[in-house]
Amino acid sequence: MKILSIKTLFALIMIFSPITSHAGVDQNINDFLAPISKIISSIVFYSLPLGSANVELIVIWLIAGGIFSTIYFRFINFTGFKHAVELVSGKFSSKDSEGEVSHFRALATALSGTVGLGNIGGVAVAISLGGPGATFWMILSGLIGMSLKFCECTLGVKYRNINPDGSVSGGPMYYLSRGLNEKGLGSLGTILAYMFAVFCIFASLGGGNMFQVNQSLDLLIYVTGGSGSFLDLHSWVYGAVIAFLVGLVIIGGIKRIGSVTSKLVPSMAIIYLVSSLIIIFSNFNQIPSAFSSIIVGAFSPEGVTGGFMGVLILGFRRAVFSNEAGIGSAPIAHSAVKTSNPTTEGLVSLLEPFVDTVVICTLTALVIITTGVYTSGQGIEGARLTSQAFGSVMPSFPYLLALVATLFAFSTMISWSYYGVKAVTFIFGESRNIEVIYKVIFCLFAIIGSSLDLLKVIELSDAALFLMAIPNLIGVYILASVVKKESSNYFLKLNEYKASK
Repeated sequence: MKILSIKTLFALIMIFSPITSHAGVDQNINDFLAPISKIISSIVFYSLPLGSANVELIVIWLIAGGIFSTIYFRFINFTGFKHAVELVSGKFSSKDSEGEVSHFRALATALSGTVGLGNIGGVAVAISLGGPGATFWMILSGLIGMSLKFCECTLGVKYRNINPDGSVSGGPMYYLSRGLNEKGLGSLGTILAYMFAVFCIFASLGGGNMFQVNQSLDLLIYVTGGSGSFLDLHSWVYGAVIAFLVGLVIIGGIKRIGSVTSKLVPSMAIIYLVSSLIIIFSNFNQIPSAFSSIIVGAFSPEGVTGGFMGVLILGFRRAVFSNEAGIGSAPIAHSAVKTSNPTTEGLVSLLEPFVDTVVICTLTALVIITTGVYTSGQGIEGARLTSQAFGSVMPSFPYLLALVATLFAFSTMISWSYYGVKAVTFIFGESRNIEVIYKVIFCLFAIIGSSLDLLKVIELSDAALFLMAIPNLIGVYILASVVKKESSNYFLKLNEYKASK
């Protein structure tokens, strides 16, 4: 079955690739989607004027969820951090527990879905528009996002479904339908669960797929000759290669995904972190002023975009794009963990926003700020601005960054394919055929993402990503008491266990 699926995938890639090479197709798609995208985006990202800033209500919704979780769970983002590290290291783990992957592999899979081009390009966008001060609010968003991830992923494991073959299905779809049914809100839970699943499918094909291919390709074209280069003229080739490699991994399911990400995520993170530290310390004399500009800029009434409130909202929005706290994607991956206690994976998951936003995004910001490229005024944006910052120290570094960006994109895609599969099977039922069909479609969309200028598709996928937060956070608020009871019982038993040693 696996061999047949791979051959079928490759054949479809070869058939589909010439179709995507027509120059007018991208314009036709953008023209068709423009009015739809405009309407949906205006609803999802509806904003109210506050001073000189436009405050998007969906961002406020997510900020409120993070603050609520941090206070309600008594700053679990700090108090549970040490134990979370112990759990990831394998301490307190049992091989006999139900599930498919270890704590470490579940974390690696979820991290591979969040650590991506948002860490490279998204941070650059935030600093370009909001100045260095946006970094402060990104860090704060990451910290409160840790508590929100704790709640989401605890619920994900508690209400997961163990299938007859031992595989696991979990995520907001399940804790919305089952958890709210326990609260006597069965009809509401069912509606919210299906809403989430539909939004998740769109987000997986857009932001979790086409956006990743498109933006990583853009960075590769930038460092390999720009306009007129081979990749620029034959972009579908890159999409076909990525699609084939992704297909090889995702056909094996969560166990193979976990195996790949557990090796890929630490490797690419170390490469990126070491490279970033080299850049930062090459501009050692700029480090004090960089931190100063971050603090001062965060509270400055004259922000680059929209004053103080504009910088705050911008920082939080880019952080959410990066770490996805409150979106509901991570619980799908964490639900597959081998554990008998939901709280353990909730604790492990709080490390995710810390690594993604507090560590990686902050290092990217320091690279951009210490090199000063964001003030050059050359009109370079996103990942290309980060690439310029790397190249300012060593000419070869942009090539390394392009490699890392490609790995980031690849790892994000394989995780989001799993999220999409679980959303599809929730709607249409657990079926191997349904899974294979969706995976083939997912890979074909990778070719589309590389070949077309899908501006409106990207806007729609962004909207779908944030729409996931609406039903998800409703469930978080209603079921927070369940998580509190679970965690209280767990820590009581843990303290008794430690006292007996």
